[in-house]
Amino acid sequence: MYFIIDAHQDLAWNMLTFGRDYTQSAHTTRQREAGGMPVQMNGESILGWSEFQKGSVGIIFSTLFVSPVRRALAGEWDNQIYRDFDEAYRLYKTQAEAYHRLADQHPDKFRLLFTQKDVESHLELWKLPAPETGHPVGLIILMEGAEGVRSPSELKEWWELGVRFIGPAWAGTRFCGGTREPGPLTVDGVALLRGMAEIGFTLDISHMDQQAVYQALDIYPGNIIASHANPLAMLKGSTSNRFLSDDVIARLIERDGVIGIIPTNQFLKYGWTTDTPRNFCSLETIADHIDHVCQIAGNARHVAWGTDFDGGFGLHHIPLEMDTISDLQKVAPVLAARGYSAEDITAIFGGNWLDVLRRGMPA
Repeated sequence: MYFIIDAHQDLAWNMLTFGRDYTQSAHTTRQREAGGMPVQMNGESILGWSEFQKGSVGIIFSTLFVSPVRRALAGEWDNQIYRDFDEAYRLYKTQAEAYHRLADQHPDKFRLLFTQKDVESHLELWKLPAPETGHPVGLIILMEGAEGVRSPSELKEWWELGVRFIGPAWAGTRFCGGTREPGPLTVDGVALLRGMAEIGFTLDISHMDQQAVYQALDIYPGNIIASHANPLAMLKGSTSNRFLSDDVIARLIERDGVIGIIPTNQFLKYGWTTDTPRNFCSLETIADHIDHVCQIAGNARHVAWGTDFDGGFGLHHIPLEMDTISDLQKVAPVLAARGYSAEDITAIFGGNWLDVLRRGMPA
């Protein structure tokens, strides 16, 4: 069993949008939501505390995510949307507070990690035999889309709330182009990156348009990652700026970055739709994406997991061999059959993100 660090889960968004309770198992959530609106809008849950335990998912980069009103999904249920920067700030703050509340109310199940010391003590805890209650899951906060930062002067406030990673874009923002909305870094974007670097945030390029990514790679002096972004070359036929070109991957590797692979069908093979059978992709397809990054890097030190599970999709969006996040462990023998060593797989499943945390978290 390999220790897993997952670099992208929209837990707070699900908690505040659908009332999902991640202290429960994914199967309990499915039973409770059966036939209801959450399943219609977001699919059957893939995440739950029992599955984190079963799959040895010990650390999660837990996101703050709200969308601009122009990209909102139809329906009153979509309550995590903003019309202006003040509303974005309020909603992001509410999500951060939700993580603090989750850890405060359920310390046996979740704990927030703020420093390298926190991370190391958490790892030591997971090395011990699991008590009957299981091990707590570590949460590290990642801000996806940065329009809740009304000015760089507020970055210190977000740092003190526990945010350690910031992605300036989801859709296009005032900072830079984003998914389906291309464009370079703006003056505000350069100022944001400057402020982030001064404090010590890790930059997440996942949703940034390629123009902005190239600029960021040139000017950002700190850690740079792609928490959840798959290789464009593996999605033949796609021209989406959501995926990473081989050149961007190579440039990110030069900066000692790590890329989190999203193991869901629409990110694994171009042409998947909700009407496509789940066997459209397989564990082998996931391994293909991992291997593609490793071939560019020449080693297994720059790829990891960034599942984005429950991030707008659910059970029927993942390969047929998978039922919950615990089934990430099924990819290990697939990689081993391709010649990846136990050391390589340990790095891919958690070690590579651990290196990022050791470089980027405060002592």
